[in-house]
Amino acid sequence: MPVPEGHPDVFEREWPLRVGDIERTGRLRFDAACRHIQDVGQDHLRELGQEDTHPAWIVRRTMVDLIRPIEFSDILRLRRWCSGTSNRWCEMRVRIDGRKGGLVESEAFWINANKDTGTPARISDDFLRGLQATTDVDRLRWKAYLTAGSRDDALEIRPYPLRVTDIDMWDHMNNSVYWTVIEDYLDRHPELLAGPLRVTIEHDAAVAGGDELEILTHVYPAGSTDKFGADLTDRDVITLTYVVGNDVKAVAALFAL
Repeated sequence: MPVPEGHPDVFEREWPLRVGDIERTGRLRFDAACRHIQDVGQDHLRELGQEDTHPAWIVRRTMVDLIRPIEFSDILRLRRWCSGTSNRWCEMRVRIDGRKGGLVESEAFWINANKDTGTPARISDDFLRGLQATTDVDRLRWKAYLTAGSRDDALEIRPYPLRVTDIDMWDHMNNSVYWTVIEDYLDRHPELLAGPLRVTIEHDAAVAGGDELEILTHVYPAGSTDKFGADLTDRDVITLTYVVGNDVKAVAALFAL
């Protein structure tokens, strides 16, 4: 979906790519990009005057396409707009451009939550009208794309110790921290960064402070990946399943575009 250029309901911000956002080669990391996606979303809420009325959002899925790396000393241009709605959730696109040609595209499925109960809550009519200004999709439904891998046939099972700084004010691992697992995997498999890469994370339940998180790795070779989509049978798909004991918390998938 291209950016609705010039549309008044496309929210835009710019800021520098800083040292804390890059890995050893200078590339904008996935976890840093997703922190920026969170941050521009909060800025967008504040700009719309909805930060107090809709303060709590739960991300169900984030899909990020690394088209061209954005590298250190660049300026990030973030544009955010709605690409689909229902009365309790929405999908929001964020495109991150670097002035030197780097590009990261993303779409996230956000659930508006009651801040006291954590359950899905209705989006107010005035807010919904604003969201719908950039999309014709008003009956958005949730459909999971990914399936958790099993311990029994995992290629690798790695402990992923949590740090106190990973935990947010709700005693959950912050959304962006899930993406550090992706960076950990890419550091050991840099060949995946040779071309455009899609990474998707779907959340089933929150990882809480004190949990003993483990990551189950599965690699599905080309020809065995039809369950991920008919158009993906010609490439490998890697899944990383986030588990605490026998409980699945999230699933990630990585494949070349």
